[in-house]
Amino acid sequence: MELNWIKQSNTLCLGKEIAYYEEIDSTNTRLKAWAKEGAMEGSIVIAEEQLQGKGRLGRIWDSPKETGIWMSILVKPQIGIEKIPQITLLAGLATCEAIRKTTGLEAMIKWPNDIVVNNKKVCGILCELVNTGKDTAVIIGIGINVNSKKFPDDLPYATSLYLEGKEVYMREPIISCLLEQLEGYYIQYKKQLSLHNIIEQYKDKCINMNREVNIVSSTESYRATVKDIDVEGRLIVQKQNGIEETILAGEVSVRGLYGYI
Repeated sequence: MELNWIKQSNTLCLGKEIAYYEEIDSTNTRLKAWAKEGAMEGSIVIAEEQLQGKGRLGRIWDSPKETGIWMSILVKPQIGIEKIPQITLLAGLATCEAIRKTTGLEAMIKWPNDIVVNNKKVCGILCELVNTGKDTAVIIGIGINVNSKKFPDDLPYATSLYLEGKEVYMREPIISCLLEQLEGYYIQYKKQLSLHNIIEQYKDKCINMNREVNIVSSTESYRATVKDIDVEGRLIVQKQNGIEETILAGEVSVRGLYGYI
């Protein structure tokens, strides 16, 4: 991976300080430690391979060598833990648009943290709060399957840009475009601490909109139809009995995706 591509991004902050590793346990874990050591906002940890990549709900994210983009970005928006999902949505929109612009593939967002192409997952995003002792920071972990040629049998709904686009993609232009997109949205967000400026763009690319979904929380599971996403990034769904609910977090499966029948 040529880091010069990344450093040439037209960004003011993101990607100006980069820690690059051939092999690492987790880019999120390393960036958390770096943040506590005083890393500046916009610092990035990127690796060719992760041995213990992190997914949502404690899952492992498979990150084989030189096949994908495995990176974490440090931002300091000074928000509470309840607003971290909003950063996830910002990162999701930026990643979706970067994939579209650099590959031509019709990437879509599965609320709240996945990017899909042709109804299969190509990217996952994991945001984590970290207290540095001086300020509150958020680690944005992004894993994109770029040139993977196959996946284990137990991951039938995983895919890569290579498998969907039928060509090998350079990773550096995707990273540069992603950083530029994310910084633009992040600058807007910091002014209002709201998704007001980007929520319509997000909804336009969200595959969940007007679809039946299965809402799975720690206490219940039920089917509902997605009606909207509000400016706080919450999913507005209508249950089968007509009652509307607001969903801030939880496991959401869309009919036709990830084995949901």
